[in-house]
Amino acid sequence: MSENLSASDAARPRWRGLVTTVMLVLISVMIVRDILIRRWAGPPPTPPDTTQQSR
Repeated sequence: MSENLSASDAARPRWRGLVTTVMLVLISVMIVRDILIRRWAGPPPTPPDTTQQSR
């Protein structure tokens, strides 16, 4: 019985490693894409002037 478990356990780390690698690549691509879009999308919106006092 332990022989059957060892055969299935040997296949699991390969799939887990593949899934982990794919997830890390996808997250990295999303982060880089977000940075590039923010950098070259245009000038950032001007923040409201909070130092000006209303009369």
